[in-house]
Amino acid sequence: MLVELRIVNFALIEHIQLQFQTGFTVFTGETGAGKSLFIDAVGLLVGGRASVDQIRTGADEATIEAFFHLEDDHPIIHTLRAEGTLQPSDADLILKRVISRSGRHRNYLNGSLCPLRVLEALGGNLVDIHGQHEQQSLLSGTKQLEAVDAFGDLQELRSQYEEFHRTWKNSVDRLQSLKNQGAERGRRDELLRFQLQEIEQTAPQRDEEASLQTEYQRLLHASRLREWTEDAHALLQSDDAGALTTLGKIGRLLHEIGQTDPDMKDCGQQLQEAAVALKDLAGRLRNYADSLEADPQRLDVVSARLDAIRRLGKKYGGSVEAVLSAEERIRAELAMLENLDGQIGELTVSCDQAAKRISAVSTQLSKKRREAAVRLTGQVRAELSALKMVQTGFHISMERDDTLDACGPTGSDRVEFLLNNNPGEPPRPLGRIASGGELSRIMLSLKTVLSKRDRVPVVIFDEIDTGVGGAVAAAMGIRLRKLGMFHQVFCITHLPQVASQAEHHFLVNKREVGGRVTTVIESLNDTGREAEVARMLGGVTITRKVRETAAELIKNSKQKG
Repeated sequence: MLVELRIVNFALIEHIQLQFQTGFTVFTGETGAGKSLFIDAVGLLVGGRASVDQIRTGADEATIEAFFHLEDDHPIIHTLRAEGTLQPSDADLILKRVISRSGRHRNYLNGSLCPLRVLEALGGNLVDIHGQHEQQSLLSGTKQLEAVDAFGDLQELRSQYEEFHRTWKNSVDRLQSLKNQGAERGRRDELLRFQLQEIEQTAPQRDEEASLQTEYQRLLHASRLREWTEDAHALLQSDDAGALTTLGKIGRLLHEIGQTDPDMKDCGQQLQEAAVALKDLAGRLRNYADSLEADPQRLDVVSARLDAIRRLGKKYGGSVEAVLSAEERIRAELAMLENLDGQIGELTVSCDQAAKRISAVSTQLSKKRREAAVRLTGQVRAELSALKMVQTGFHISMERDDTLDACGPTGSDRVEFLLNNNPGEPPRPLGRIASGGELSRIMLSLKTVLSKRDRVPVVIFDEIDTGVGGAVAAAMGIRLRKLGMFHQVFCITHLPQVASQAEHHFLVNKREVGGRVTTVIESLNDTGREAEVARMLGGVTITRKVRETAAELIKNSKQKG
């Protein structure tokens, strides 16, 4: 259930903190007072679209935060515990959205930042919002089918069918792809073999290009490298002015210095170590110079090899590694093409088996749907009768297409809710003849019938009583109160017959505070409820008789409850 809601700087609301209880709660108030802000705020918490226009004038951010407590066995609790979002003994959720003028909106789940899609996913399991737009969803065949499946507890069988259908569809798509490959197998095989031959002829090796490039540079500049090396060697080992000869002279001087001043005695050792390193360097330069020799033929071979590797790399991905990966893919595809007929045969058998599975489950699903539709029809008719639609006939039409191609992701059945307002007239689709008030009552009837099976804890109705009044409104109020036995029900209403049935009542008003208009929401006690229901009954002039009628309405609702 929704335990607490905090709204800060949202539209006309400066700061509101509300606590809620189980059962049936109504929000009432004058038109334009801001009753819909409650629904807008909750809608944002469950993934609704945010806009900077929703931020109160003068504020930089708007904050909406809600505290939900769920039953320990609720499916979403198990999911969140498995993900580590909730501790094993925790069943509380805190959702928070911060809307910023900077555009950097933030979303939180139990104090941690989270993507909006997480709140969206949670929203469908926490809150069910119904309004004029949602009533139109009743006209959708998809929604009508979902209602039948929910009533018949067919989700598990439907999930099994959906899994079989996905398997079959994937197999069919794969089979078609293989058949398409078979149709162009000759051309593809020829191309792949040409590419493989091209790679094998060059046969590039990993890291070969780097070593070839080094050798190419050495061969290309062999004469100059030899000249530079011999000059460096001469500077090291020249008899008269070579570095090693000079080091010998320096060594004799350091010896004398060390004999005279013991603190400088280690200088000779340092010089000796330097001399050894330079002698090694001189030997290396001599050997390197001896190895350098101009070889035009080898240069041509290396240059040609480099060109071949680079051309291949450019064609197959830009590097030797890419060429070798392409070679592996080509060999794998050639092997697949060689075994294509066998794969097509195996996949054809798999498709046939999958088709038989979905056909069997589809038949079973259709049978159970028809049984559920009959029971659902009876219960909805009973609810509609209680809502003063005695003369209205409600029917569920089901058509089944047994062909395999007609089996969609949800089965082979097409469901349509039908209505006939006048006895003797044929039933017609809801969208053609149902008024807004009739749609409201049909939706409430379905929600009431499905209440025991629906695990969504919070249900919000936004003025679904539009277009009804009198005895019908009273009947809707009774149904909403009874629905509160299975869900936490919130309803925005203008009808006193509905408001009087509520177990909890909030009044929405506009007030001027500090020279600014702000929306306030206050919980009403029994006296306040009587006054508000009287206002809804009598309008501007509230007589004693009107107040007595209001008190009677509230008293009767408590007795019925």
